[in-house]
Amino acid sequence: MARGSVSTLARAAALFALAWADAAPAEDELPGVALQLVSATGQPASRLSIGRTPPPAGELDPDAFSVVVSAGRADLLPAKVNMTSLRAPESSPTRVALESLPELPLSAAPCPAGMEGLACAKSAPLRLVFDDVDRHHPQLERRSMLAELGGAVVVSAGGVERTLRVESDFGRHRARVRVRLVRIVPRGAPPIGKDDADAVRIAREELERASGVWSVCGISFGPADKADVAVVDPPPPFLLSLGCDAPAIAAGGSIRFVADGRELEVPIPTGTTPRGAARRVQAALEKLGLRVRTSDNRAPQSSSIGSTDVLVTRRDGLLAALGPPAKGPLSTDPALDACIGRVSLEDGLQHFTDSDAVAGTLEERTLVKSMDDGDPETIDVLVLPSFGGDSRIGESFIFLEHGAIRNVVLEDRAGFRAQRASFTLAHELGHVLLDQPGHPDDFGADTPTSLMDADAVSPTAFGPRRLSAAECERAYAQSGPDSLSAVLRPWPLSPLAPVKKGKAKGA
Repeated sequence: MARGSVSTLARAAALFALAWADAAPAEDELPGVALQLVSATGQPASRLSIGRTPPPAGELDPDAFSVVVSAGRADLLPAKVNMTSLRAPESSPTRVALESLPELPLSAAPCPAGMEGLACAKSAPLRLVFDDVDRHHPQLERRSMLAELGGAVVVSAGGVERTLRVESDFGRHRARVRVRLVRIVPRGAPPIGKDDADAVRIAREELERASGVWSVCGISFGPADKADVAVVDPPPPFLLSLGCDAPAIAAGGSIRFVADGRELEVPIPTGTTPRGAARRVQAALEKLGLRVRTSDNRAPQSSSIGSTDVLVTRRDGLLAALGPPAKGPLSTDPALDACIGRVSLEDGLQHFTDSDAVAGTLEERTLVKSMDDGDPETIDVLVLPSFGGDSRIGESFIFLEHGAIRNVVLEDRAGFRAQRASFTLAHELGHVLLDQPGHPDDFGADTPTSLMDADAVSPTAFGPRRLSAAECERAYAQSGPDSLSAVLRPWPLSPLAPVKKGKAKGA
């Protein structure tokens, strides 16, 4: 080949190299690493939610999300991604991390819409869970992480970091709960735990479990360590019931009883209702300088009218002590009965049946009304040693029944022992939030994974711990800020503080 031909080719190669250098982007001009989280359907996620469904039987997980990493070239993509969940600011002001999943592998994958022309890698489907039962299920163990409603998830890869808050489709709401642990006898042992301090600790743990279950609906019962929890004595016999368990119209007679050592006799004319008789008793007691409140109960199935309870306190606010007269019955009326409510927990609390559920038994009314704080937007939780019989570990009085007792939950120590096998407190709170007296399986298909199942007991990921989207919607319809009950109030997210390093629990 002639020397002139070589020179021509060299010049051509040089010109091509210069042209390529002008056209090709420099290394620092290539799109850098970017992070995006996408849902199971491939939609971009601006927030994350705690998984609501059981571990999936197949590959598709409706509650999962994936981390997508993009870059200008495939060789710029990181091979792994790190993920850390942070506690809600209300639970940990110093921002201690809850759990970390380090070095999750990324695999090459098609880029989502809007990221055309880039190279992408994607993580396996990941899920947020509220407790370690779900966390360690074989289907979820290598791809799930504990999370807390109101907290956050920090994702980092290739020097890029992104933080997303943990919420729900309903935002975040809170129900105010007040817990009273009732001793077996005055100054006696608490209903749970080895002493009062231990009883309070156990109650807070149960409340935290309930918040975890309901977090899938965006509902919390507040930081457990700040909850209003106290150990109290059972009340004295401070309640006089007119009508008792079989209310009727008075035929004519009198009500006779002792109040704080002073005997009274109150005439009751023919045709007086229990409600009217209670007002006559109230007037007589107030003349003695006692404070009195009347409480009208819904009619039980056995009667067309309801009883009325007369609640008696002293001027200093302490409950008064009522007793029978020195001689004769409490009521001389052949139709209108009178009873003094007494709480005796040594043999268990006498609980309601279907016939008197709207009002409760006399013993239940005496206990619950003695603990009433007067705030209808507070859910009162009373913890007992046991219920009478062996068929009940929890029950609730809901708003829907429009009775004198509303938004009240009772749980005994057997319910606490069951813990995550039945989530008794979360279940009973569910009756209040859903404003629903029955259970889905009472007249429909049995669903053992449903929190509101009537009889399921299992401490596994397939036990009674799930809430459907429809149940979440009902909770807000029946108990949300715009409902008559209004026990759920918006709980805005607090700003995140810097993370305190080194406290996360590894996978």
